[in-house]
Amino acid sequence: MVLLRRIIGEALRKRRRAQQRTLRDVSTSANVSLGYLSEIERGHKEASSELLASICEALDTRLSDVLGEVSRTVAGVEDAQRLEKLREARRTRVATAPRPEATVTALRVRPLTHPPQRRARHAVPEARVAA
Repeated sequence: MVLLRRIIGEALRKRRRAQQRTLRDVSTSANVSLGYLSEIERGHKEASSELLASICEALDTRLSDVLGEVSRTVAGVEDAQRLEKLREARRTRVATAPRPEATVTALRVRPLTHPPQRRARHAVPEARVAA
């Protein structure tokens, strides 16, 4: 399951570290407590849209850029999960499918040397025919 708060936190932390800034520096600029910002980055707390905007401003980045990155990450995770479900379904179908050797019965095939003769439906035995 995709937890949006974790992906948002990872995106914010990545941007902060890319700028080589400390949590204390960003929390002071964003006017949010150090502990709360840490919990947001670790994905333990969900930030409101106002708080996200404030953190992005403190990081000198656009909120839309962060959300775009989050959207691409979520899409990648969903694609991977969908692919895994398809693979699992295929493995299940293969595992439960009857094996060909188990379903084929022994057949005796005789070569056809002459065409089969049809018997009359109501054939009368020759011994009973009166002359």
